[in-house]
Amino acid sequence: MNPNRLFIGNLPYKILPQDLQAHFAQAGVVTSVNLMTDKFTGRSRGFAFVEYATEAEARAAVEKFNDTDFQGRKLMVNIARPREERPPRAAEPADGQT
Repeated sequence: MNPNRLFIGNLPYKILPQDLQAHFAQAGVVTSVNLMTDKFTGRSRGFAFVEYATEAEARAAVEKFNDTDFQGRKLMVNIARPREERPPRAAEPADGQT
């Protein structure tokens, strides 16, 4: 688990990575922003990961931004958990029939 990496949820769908960078830089040095987007439309999926230079900055960002308004949405900001292993999805038939 990386204590410098935050999960940011409930983002507006029109958000851009540079908007996140500017907003979260208020709490410290942001080293990376990874906005999750839909692979077909390119539109935000409503969540992102922001990484800070230090654990103290990441914790300060959680305190500062969790449950606050950002572009009309109430943010959910937490220390990111490691990705859980999931079983592979079964391929669905092309015609939609089972």
